[in-house]
Amino acid sequence: MLILIVEDEAEIARLIRLYLEKEGFNCEVCEDGETALRYQQTLQPDLIILDVMLPKLDGLEVCTRIRQGPGAKDPYILMLTARGEEIDRIIGLSTGADDYLVKPFSPRELVARVRALLRRSLRHSQEPAPQVYQTAHFSVDLDQRIAHRHHQNAPADLLDLTPLEFDLLATFMSYPGRVWSRHHLIEKLWGEDFFGDERVVDTHIARLRKKVEPDSSQPTYVKTVTGVGYRFEDDPAS
Repeated sequence: MLILIVEDEAEIARLIRLYLEKEGFNCEVCEDGETALRYQQTLQPDLIILDVMLPKLDGLEVCTRIRQGPGAKDPYILMLTARGEEIDRIIGLSTGADDYLVKPFSPRELVARVRALLRRSLRHSQEPAPQVYQTAHFSVDLDQRIAHRHHQNAPADLLDLTPLEFDLLATFMSYPGRVWSRHHLIEKLWGEDFFGDERVVDTHIARLRKKVEPDSSQPTYVKTVTGVGYRFEDDPAS
């Protein structure tokens, strides 16, 4: 597993690298946002620890470009910041970060969060599952990890989903009509050792809706069940 540490404070970067390498991870370090984007393309890390306040390009912009850009691997992103206000957490998660840690932080907590994210990847790769889930308007191929939206009398569209968005759609389609609470979705997708804010689910639901709904402001397929969670609704495949 390769981890890219993007941190312009040399002592913090050194400390993070020390603890992660002690746990057996391979690490690379860079100090600014532009270099981070280059490293992400060339090194294809499994996870990026990304500071928000960076020279040249800040961490939010780097995160956004990684999620929107091409790449053989879409890494997990753990954002670091010295700012702890709620709005900063929401902005960080809305750009596509998987988790969020506020400075000063415990190195042990950082290692635990890294392990939780990477364990999620390992768990999904080991789970036996049907090859394809299909409904009237969607199909997901779990082996190839591709998803399509189907139309009547028109070719299907390939959906451009992040790994988490794909897993979220596949989870919904595995039990159409089932109501999933935030807690159950976190347990399914992140695992029991998730440390973050449950509202990260709302952020990823909103991002998924923009890609699968005709009108994301009035969802047809991914429905909100007030006070409970979310439910996927679609007709069975013909």
